[in-house]
Formats: sequence, structure tokens, C-alpha cells
Amino acid sequence: MLQDRIRLASLRDKVMSAAEASRFIKDGMTVGMSGFTRAGDAKAVPLALAERAKTEPLGITLMTGASLGSGVDKVLTEAHVLKRRLPFQSDPVLRAAINRGEVMFIDQHLSETVELVRSHQMGPIDVAVVEAAAITREGAIVPTTSVGNTATFAILAKQVIVEINLGQHTDFEGIHDIYIPTRRPYREPIPVVAPESRIGLPFIPIDPAKIVAIVVTDQQDSSAETTPPDDDTRAIAGHLTEFLSSEVRKGRLTNRLGPLQAGIGSIANAVLTGLIDSPFHDLTMYSEVLQDSTFDLFDSGKLVFASGSSITLSSACQARVFPNIGQYKSRLILRPQEISNHPEVIRRLGIIGINTALECDIYGNVNSTHVGGTHMMNGIGGSGDFARNAYLAVFVTKSLAKGGTISRVVPMVPHVDHNEHDVDVVVTENGLADLRGLAPRERAELIIANCMHADFRNQARDYFTRALKRGGQTPHLLNEAFEWYDRLEKTGSMKG
Repeated sequence: MLQDRIRLASLRDKVMSAAEASRFIKDGMTVGMSGFTRAGDAKAVPLALAERAKTEPLGITLMTGASLGSGVDKVLTEAHVLKRRLPFQSDPVLRAAINRGEVMFIDQHLSETVELVRSHQMGPIDVAVVEAAAITREGAIVPTTSVGNTATFAILAKQVIVEINLGQHTDFEGIHDIYIPTRRPYREPIPVVAPESRIGLPFIPIDPAKIVAIVVTDQQDSSAETTPPDDDTRAIAGHLTEFLSSEVRKGRLTNRLGPLQAGIGSIANAVLTGLIDSPFHDLTMYSEVLQDSTFDLFDSGKLVFASGSSITLSSACQARVFPNIGQYKSRLILRPQEISNHPEVIRRLGIIGINTALECDIYGNVNSTHVGGTHMMNGIGGSGDFARNAYLAVFVTKSLAKGGTISRVVPMVPHVDHNEHDVDVVVTENGLADLRGLAPRERAELIIANCMHADFRNQARDYFTRALKRGGQTPHLLNEAFEWYDRLEKTGSMKG
């Protein structure tokens, strides 16, 4: 079995336990680990690090592709191994430590991290820990369910630890397309001209002499925590489908639409699932995370090709898809996230980007990351990469939170991740606001009328009417702009 997975014979004597492999990671190092939204993440070595930290000083800077699964961020946080973390996370225990100031979190656009490492603005990477389905006869690494930043971490790291996961199907081999951009300032164009463009290698080419340890595991990825569509998400999907149908009628799109991108999460996943009952056909995806909806669309016959950086599925969808991944292989590509999220490619392909907002304001500014303007939730992820460069930048959210005490549409967001210049369409269960070509005053009227919940609409109109009297291109009452948040803190509700 191991001979099939570790095909370069000279590397087989590198097999050791996770505890032994973890000894290559020292206090103060910068470590790059595979993993992108709970997919293809290192599963054994990080837990061995946490165990070591019980008896010796051990603190690291941890870079990944995105969030990790298997409770890794939680365990590393509780063991005080994490001193600095980037570029994305989604673990509640780590989140709390970040907001207490115990872990320094650097929230980055997902396309940028390895660019900064490659140009020596961050790093260097001392050790890379990467999950693999196999190591080729030449010593190259075959990833599993994600690529993320794994390729560049492995290429640039001084030493590499490989976790060979026997639980990952060998049919994943051949799905990956590893392409590393050439160096600036003489970089060549990235030759992706369609979601199905294959431009690189099916493995990560590294010097096998850098592989210092191989750990054998047998564990599935952590499953995605998804919730089934509800009335609100079905309404959001309906509004968006009607809008896209209108774009087809106006001749701006065809029934194939443009390549689709959707951010991680239940709302975006439910919205894409809603396309199964739409008039659109022969769809393609050029996204980061391929979720349940990707394979639901494949199985319905609506989707013909999908390009992403990871496959992150619910437990039920994992059980259906992963044992049969070979059936989807000819219709899938997994790329490095700097390619899946690259502005050049996104702009070229004319992506329809659908991402989730924590909240938006009446002028179309979107907050994706900070609760109450101060407390980090997960991170900006790739939403900024897509929003600024997409053909259509769509943000979806339910209009209410916390049982109706919080409006997700407010006079002014207390933290801006996507400013009004990057937001084309806002959708809630109440309706849709097409903001293209509108001045700020026109945007405010449309968002209040179409997207805001009726319970807060009069409050917003009162604010906007009085702000208009003060004037300005973007009218605001700065002494009242965050009053809704102040009321929430004092009374437990934004309602006035």
C-alpha cells in the first residue's frame, strides 16, 4: 500500500510518527500548512505540536490557505502554540483568542499571501506541512482535496513534512493543475482563458531532498457545517434568478450566464442550489470552494465544469461524492488559490461573484468580517478578490439577525471590507437592489425600499431624510450614524 503512495523508494525511510516529525518545527518558526476551508489540511502533525507544547515552549506563526478542520485551530490555540495566524480562520476558540488580543491575526485577501512570501515581504517559510495522496517517482507531491497555498509553501519552505493520507482516494490524482506565476516585474500573462483551461502540472514539483519526514494518516476531511435552504434563502435565490433572467432578456448575458463563483457558507450554497430549478443551463464555475451545490448542479445536469481551489462538502455529500470522485474527474480542476482568485483571470473570464455579507449599509458598503465593527468573525477570504474584479459582484444576506433584534442593513457599516465601488448587487429575502450606474442617493433609496426589513425601514428612511437636509454626495449624520449599534449595546435591539 505505501509503495503505491510513496513511489520514490529513497523516501520510504523518512516515514515516522507525527510526534517525531513535529520535532522539525521549533519555537519561533513560521510554518505553512496545507488546508483550505477544512479540506486537504494537515491532520496529525499539528496535533503533535499541541501535545509538545504541554511540556516545552513552542509558539509559531501559522500560514494556511484558509480555515482548517479536525479542530486543529482550536487545539493549537488552547495549547498556546499560535502566536500569529493568517490569512483566514473560522474556529470559535481561535476567534475568541484573536478578539482578546492573544493571537495576532492578519486578515488577507486569499490571492495575496503567497505573493507576499515569494517577494520576501513576509516569511520565510521554515517548514511546510502538507497533506498528500501520493508522492511520485520523481518526488513530487500529489495533493488531496485542496491546493490552496500548499504548492508555494512546499516550493519555498526550507523543509517539508508530508502527511500521506490513505483515507483520500487515489482518483484525486490528475484533478490538480499546479501553476506558479513567473516572477515580477517580468511576469507573463496567466493563460487561463476558460474554467476548463489546464495550464500546469498535476503535482507539486519540489526537490525531494527537502522532504524530511513522512507521516501516514487515514482520516477524512472535516465535513462542512451546512444548513438546508429555508424560506429566506429560497427567496434570496428567487430574487437573484429573476435578476439574472432579466439580464438575459436584456441581452447582457446568455442562458449559460458567466462562470459562477460563490463564497463559503450556507446562504451562498443555498443560492447556487436554487439554480437547479432555473432556466439556465451548461453552467460553469470558476470559484474557490466547491461545495455541495457544485455536485448537486453536476448531478442535475445544469453544470458542465467547475474549477476551484478546494472541495468542501457536508458529511452526506462526502459519502456520495468522494468514493465516486472518478466520475467527476473530467469536469473538475483544483488550482492554487493565487490562480483561482487571481484578479487578472477573474476580470478576463467575466465572473458572476456571489458572496455573503455580515451586513451592508444604505449606500452599498459591505462588512464581511467584523461584528459590531470591532470583533473578527472569520476573515475577508476571497470575497474581495472576486468583488473588485467580477463582471457582477453580488452580495447576499438575510435582512435580520438574532431573532429580529438586529438589522443587517444599517445607515453606516462600522467596518468596510467592500466599499460601494466594488458592490453591484445586494440581495436579501425582501428583494434585490441593482446598484450599477446609481449615485449614492439613488442607491440608498433602492436599498431601503428593496432590501431592508419592514421592521427597520421607517427608521432608515427617517435617518436618510434628515441626512439629505445636511447635504453632500453621500449624506450622513455622523453624530447618529452608529446610533443603532449604541442602542443594541444598551437595550439588546437596534429597534428605535
